[in-house]
Amino acid sequence: MAVLKVKFTKTKRDKLAQILWILNWVSVVSGIILFSLGLFLKIEIKKRNEVMAKGDINSVPNMLISVGVIACIINFLGGKICYDCSDANKFSRWKLVMLPYIVCTFCFTFCILVGALMCYTMRNELEESLYLGLRDAIKFYKDTDIPGRCFLKKTVDLLQIGFRCCGNNGFRDWFEIQWVSPRYLNMASKEVLDRLKSNVDGKFLVDGVPFSCCNPSSPRPCIQYQLTNNSAHYNYDFLTEELNIWMKGCREALLDYYTGIMRSIGIAALLIWLFELSVLIGVRYLQTAMKNVLLLGDLEGESDGWLLENSFVETAKYNINIIKNLGKANQISTVSGMNDPNINIQNKDCDKTNISAKSIPAAR
Repeated sequence: MAVLKVKFTKTKRDKLAQILWILNWVSVVSGIILFSLGLFLKIEIKKRNEVMAKGDINSVPNMLISVGVIACIINFLGGKICYDCSDANKFSRWKLVMLPYIVCTFCFTFCILVGALMCYTMRNELEESLYLGLRDAIKFYKDTDIPGRCFLKKTVDLLQIGFRCCGNNGFRDWFEIQWVSPRYLNMASKEVLDRLKSNVDGKFLVDGVPFSCCNPSSPRPCIQYQLTNNSAHYNYDFLTEELNIWMKGCREALLDYYTGIMRSIGIAALLIWLFELSVLIGVRYLQTAMKNVLLLGDLEGESDGWLLENSFVETAKYNINIIKNLGKANQISTVSGMNDPNINIQNKDCDKTNISAKSIPAAR
């Protein structure tokens, strides 16, 4: 029994073909939108590539870009097919193509759904990439004279100012590394030498942060150094007073930023997937209705259209059997005691060497 069978008249078939022709062109625009969203996400990731570790974070934008390009091609072809389906004579040219086209389009719409879901599952990979990338960027903040690292100070400062953040997880990350370049340390100062000797690795560690961590909205002048020393500043309590530096870590700030972008892209991709699926259902109805018209032979009469010719269970069993039987035609039985019946069969007539004289025609 056919699933969701609908009866179509000649007028309904023509209107359906015209509507689907228009919707396929709208789908081309949706493919361009998917391509643009993927390209935008890829550019945003590339902007801050210096503070991200290498990984699979580009898989989502690459997926969206690929799906967008394929959407334009498939829907352009679908528009041509639907336009020709308004004429039964032109439909005969696409009769054998439409079913493979529908199957390929169904797989393509599934890829759109996968791309949309990937936008919501990318957070863990992105968080790990940001954690490792920011850790290394902060570690090499002081290396302004080393080629390949001299740009990191500017990158980190602009990042902290732009996203109103400080450090990787927070401002305390700057306490654990030497972020002041040795060229700016006065080695004749006893305080500097004592700090270098007090550290096992010989690093100059201070309870201070770079200027880019300062919050310009704070009414109090920025306190960058001796953040944990109450006596170093007038009317200052480290434990109770709200610091005038950014409290949020840059990893959290960037993660929130990219999560917001991917959430919006994911919603857009889901809407495009639903639209593409509805167009695909319409194309399936048009294909079955036109096919039945040709079978009936009455091009002006009514015809039935459906999603599946048989029930879901029967269709699933049929497709599973096809998959199971693939390649069986080329298999040879290897069961013990069983041989190919066409091999080693003796023909008794071939062994006869005595031919009667009566069977030979006499010469005249």
